[in-house]
Amino acid sequence: VQLQASGGGLVQPGGSLRLSCVASGRTISTHNMGWFRQAPGKEREFVGGIRWGGRGTYYGDSVKGRFAVSRDSAKSTFDLQMNSLKPEDTAVYYCAAGNNRKILSELWTPRGYDDWGQGTLVTVSS
Repeated sequence: VQLQASGGGLVQPGGSLRLSCVASGRTISTHNMGWFRQAPGKEREFVGGIRWGGRGTYYGDSVKGRFAVSRDSAKSTFDLQMNSLKPEDTAVYYCAAGNNRKILSELWTPRGYDDWGQGTLVTVSS
């Protein structure tokens, strides 16, 4: 699966931003889809994901209640709606796709995904 992420930018604390990931090559409904982020000097962190076949969504603890993922299989898009943004949300955000044979516990880690987009920078600052 080839992935292209977009929608990053500069936003004030408390604001909202929506990231979009366009997939090509294979249908995303049969893949687990995830968003990760990486801040300078830090490890890549899981943000949120959606399991293949409509089996549910899952989120990292730091974004629960503020971020939401969604998928439009007809358009091959996978979005991340980010609300109540904080300066600590500043990072490069990556979308990823993984085959549906991955075990559940891996989906919160980069090991659960095979293909990655190029990343889009989100900066939260006043």
